[in-house]
Amino acid sequence: MSANSVRLGLQDLMFIYGETSSSKMHVGGLLPFTPPADAGRDYLRQMVDEARRQEVLAPWNRKLANPRLQFSPLHSWVTDRDFDFDYHVRRSALASPGDERELGILVSRLHSNHLDLTRPPWELHVIEGLEGGRFALYLKIHHALVDGYSAMRMLGRSMSTDPEDRQTQMFFNVPVPPRERRAVAAAEPANPLTATLRALSGVGATVSGGVSSALDLTAALVKTQIRRDGDYGHIAGSASAPHSILNARISRNRRFATQQYEFDRLKKLSAQHGSTINDVALALIGGGLRKFLTDFDKLPDRSLVAFLPVNVRPKGDEGGGNAVGAILAPMGTDIEDPVERLQAITSATRASKAQLQTMSPAAIIAYSAALLAPAGSQIAGALTGVQPPWPYTFNLCVSNVPGPREPLYFRGSRLEATYPVSIPIHGMALNITLQSYADTINFGFVGCRDRLPHLQRLAVYTGDALDALEKASED
Repeated sequence: MSANSVRLGLQDLMFIYGETSSSKMHVGGLLPFTPPADAGRDYLRQMVDEARRQEVLAPWNRKLANPRLQFSPLHSWVTDRDFDFDYHVRRSALASPGDERELGILVSRLHSNHLDLTRPPWELHVIEGLEGGRFALYLKIHHALVDGYSAMRMLGRSMSTDPEDRQTQMFFNVPVPPRERRAVAAAEPANPLTATLRALSGVGATVSGGVSSALDLTAALVKTQIRRDGDYGHIAGSASAPHSILNARISRNRRFATQQYEFDRLKKLSAQHGSTINDVALALIGGGLRKFLTDFDKLPDRSLVAFLPVNVRPKGDEGGGNAVGAILAPMGTDIEDPVERLQAITSATRASKAQLQTMSPAAIIAYSAALLAPAGSQIAGALTGVQPPWPYTFNLCVSNVPGPREPLYFRGSRLEATYPVSIPIHGMALNITLQSYADTINFGFVGCRDRLPHLQRLAVYTGDALDALEKASED
């Protein structure tokens, strides 16, 4: 192997192997901006032209050495000596004045297309024509090259807290600090698919690491599997999710929708009900899903169950290795009253977190692997069209990634929001990621367009669920 090549690890290989005509292993982010008052008509052209004149740095200049050998166990990254800037950085425009719906349609279409694995697997789309002279950046990157959270961190280094700073460079022109990917993976929640792969790949070594870990794991699994249907005070088990339209085989087409709320609205509800902000977000999504699925007469009698990645590394620990576990949480879609739904979710997540607190990090990761392992049957069922007679492991994924708490600027343009765009897979046609930013919390909904038409309604219905929970909490 060349001295300039970088071998892919097992986790990264899984994302290369998982690439199919309908399952695309790229993540993305949508970032809308308000330009500075003094921005000229050529503001965006100058921005792109200046970036073109700078060197494109690693990992953004790397491509697969042998991209056509998809299932090779020896994939490596090599420097692309013929890097084509205009292929990777593109300008698009909405019919002015472009609204949020038109922006969502464009991002849906862009996210539906494969990345070219014969090139460095990423694209940046500079989108013009938004209402009020605004613009947006949509970054799409293959998960094998950089995980979504790390990509957002890299993007963040191109920004400043000073609105007068006009010297920042595009993320691909900025050097990556040493151990960036390792530190991010250790310190922050990862993409949910990354978490699953880490857990599944590490379970054998984890359990063999000590008797206490094995005992912790055994006790946790016993507690998990004795959960009774409708008993929200117990821990959701591997076979507690109902059959639903979310667990179908997906197509190549995607639909993306967004929603943004003031952080203080969720914080107030959290304090009122003794819940976490994530519990409140789950209750809003659960209420939205209840109405959304009712529209199609597809609401299951039992609650939908979400897969939630959780960080198990102590705060501030920058060490390497696996550091992400998972829990399963009911969404309360079988409960009409919004306060009761929140209380039920809070009770269930509290029980799961209390169990994790009694376990070592090694046991948590092994437990997560065992908890998620049965999901293989629901993926196989989705691919073959044969519905298994037993319940599913989970119906959707909901992850919460903390973002910057201060407003950020790129060359004087104010970042309005950060909307994650994640990965649906066969057997899980809906993936929702939350990210806090400044005084807001931003929801990115991505799903299979053919299995979940009119996905924008779900985003709207979560807003209705927030209004309903606030009203019920006043009574």
